[in-house]
Amino acid sequence: MCGIFGYTSLTGYSAPSSAVQNMGLAIRHRGPDDMGIASGDHWAIGNMRLSIIDLAGGHQPFVSDDGKISVVQNGEIFNYKELAEDLRKAGNPCRTQSDTEVILRLYELKGIDFISELNGMFAIVIRDERKKLTYLIRDRIGVKPFYFSVLDRGVVFSSEIKSFLKFPGFQTKLNQIALSHYLSFNYVPTPFTLFDGVEHVPAGHYMVLSETGIQARQWWDLTLVQPEPGMNAQACVEEFNAILDDAVRLRMRCDVPFGAFLSGGVDSSTVVGLMAKWSSQPIKTFCIGFADHRFDESAFAQMAADRFRTQHTTEIVEANMLDLWPIATYHCDQPHGDVSFLPTYKVSSLAAKETKVVLTGDGGDELFAGYDKYRDFFGSNQFPHVSKETFLATYFDSISLFNAADKAKLLASSGLSHLDSDLSINLVRPFFDRVQHQDPINQALLIDMNYLLSGNNLVKPDRMGMAVSLEARTPFLDYRMMEFAFRVPGHLKLHQGETKYIYKKAVESLIGPELAYRKKQMFTVPVGEWFKTDLKDYCRAHLMSLNSLNPSEGIRLLDEHVAGVANRTRELRALIALAHWEKAFGVAA
Repeated sequence: MCGIFGYTSLTGYSAPSSAVQNMGLAIRHRGPDDMGIASGDHWAIGNMRLSIIDLAGGHQPFVSDDGKISVVQNGEIFNYKELAEDLRKAGNPCRTQSDTEVILRLYELKGIDFISELNGMFAIVIRDERKKLTYLIRDRIGVKPFYFSVLDRGVVFSSEIKSFLKFPGFQTKLNQIALSHYLSFNYVPTPFTLFDGVEHVPAGHYMVLSETGIQARQWWDLTLVQPEPGMNAQACVEEFNAILDDAVRLRMRCDVPFGAFLSGGVDSSTVVGLMAKWSSQPIKTFCIGFADHRFDESAFAQMAADRFRTQHTTEIVEANMLDLWPIATYHCDQPHGDVSFLPTYKVSSLAAKETKVVLTGDGGDELFAGYDKYRDFFGSNQFPHVSKETFLATYFDSISLFNAADKAKLLASSGLSHLDSDLSINLVRPFFDRVQHQDPINQALLIDMNYLLSGNNLVKPDRMGMAVSLEARTPFLDYRMMEFAFRVPGHLKLHQGETKYIYKKAVESLIGPELAYRKKQMFTVPVGEWFKTDLKDYCRAHLMSLNSLNPSEGIRLLDEHVAGVANRTRELRALIALAHWEKAFGVAA
C-alpha cells in the first residue's frame, strides 16, 4: 500500500523537483516508510511507500535495466508469486520478492495487455520513455483511488487530490455539476469530483498520456458477465465457498503483522473464519463498540472471536465522535454524508497500533443483496412487470437524497437552480442500458457496484485506513467473486424477503446460524437524534457557514427536523459534511 503521484507535460513544461516532492509529502500518511521519485524531461512519477511486501527490496520506482521504463503502484498484486514464477519460466525473472517488480517485468514481456493477469487492488503508473507514453491504470472496481487533472502545464495525477494543491498552476474551483450530483447521491459519483477539472481514472480503465493527447481505454467490464438463470443452488454454494476461500488465502500474503476488522456481521465473521483456517497463529481482530447498546455490535464480534479463537481487541467508545468529522473529510478530499466514516476511522486507529494490514468484508452487500433496502424495494414484486424506464426511475428515487424541488432550492444561490432535474439519473441511464440482460435485482446491484461502491463504500476503508497508514484488503472484491456474483440469479440473493440468501446458506456451517442469520446492523451513530437536541446549535452554525449552497434552505430543513415534521437526518448530514469540506479546502464557487 502506498501513495503515488506525478505529472506528464504535453507542452514541454518541467516542474520544479521541489513541487513534485511536495506532491508526495502531501500524502505521506499513505506511505510514511519511504519516498522514491523517477523523472525525465517533462515528467516525473513518485511513490510514498508503506512497506508491506519485500520490506528490503520493494523500494519504488522500479526501473528497467535500460532505464527506459519506470513503474510505481499503490496497492497489492495478490497473485504476484504465481506471476513471478511464470516470468521466471518465460526468461524474464524478478530479482526481488516485490509485487511491483512483477508489474515491470510483465510489461517488459507483454506490453500493456498484461493488466488482465493481475488479481489485486491497484493504481499503477508506467512511464515508457521508448514510446514517450505514460499509462495511468486503475483496478477493476476502483478499490484504490486514482485522480488526474489536465492543466495548461501538463497532466497531474495522484492517489489523493490534496497532492494537486502543491503543483504550480493548480487552482481550487468548485465543480458545480458535481455538486448537483452530490445532492442526489449523498456522495460524488465517479468520475466526477467537487474540484473543477479533477476526475477519477475510471475503474477498470487505463489512461494513455502521450504527445498527441489523452485516451481512456476500458480493460475490464463487469456488465459483460452473462447471468445463469438456471444455476443450481448447491453448485452456487460450492463455487462461492471455493472462490472466497482462495481470495482470503491470497490476501493473507504479506511480510508484516496483519489482522481483520470484526463487527460480528456475516461479512466480517466469514472473512475471519476463513483466515483462521489458513493461519497457524491466532488472527488479530479489532472491533469498536458503543456505550449506547442500540448501536453496539461488540457482543456479536466477541461471539465470532470466541468461535475462531482470535486475538481480539475491543474498544468501547462514546457514539458522539463528531470531533473527527473535519479530519475524516480532509482525508477523503470530498464530502460524504455517510457518518460511518467516523467509527471506521476509530477502528482503523485501533488496528494500526498492532498491524499494517487488515482484511475487511466490504463488497459483500452490493454483490449479494445484503442491505435491507433491497428487501424493502423488491418486496412488492412489481418490477418484473414494469417498463425499464419505470424501474430505473423508481429505483433511482429510492436511493436519491434530495428530490428535485429541494435540490433546486439549495442550488438557488449558486445559480444552478435551472439545472435539469434529471441530471443525475441521466448519469446512470447509459450504464443501466448496458445491464438489461440481467434480472431486476442484479440490475439494482450493478448500479450500486458502479456508483455507491466506488463513490462511497470503498472510499471509507481506503481513506480512513490510509489516514493512519493502515492497508485494507477486500476478499469479496476479488475479480473472480465479482464475475461469479453476476452469474448468480437475483432470486438466489434475495429470496422470500431473506437478504444474502445463498451467501448465508454457503457460510452457515462456517460461522454458525446465529451469526449467519442475525439482523443486519448498520455501523453508524445516532446523529439525527442529536441534531434535535444537544447538537442543534452545532448543526445550525455549520449550515449557516455554507458558501456553495443556499444556507437558509438548510436552516429550513433543520427546523423541519427539530419540529418532527420530517426526518431530515440524511440531508442534514450531507450538508454539514459539505460545510466541513468547504472549510478544509477553501474551494471557490
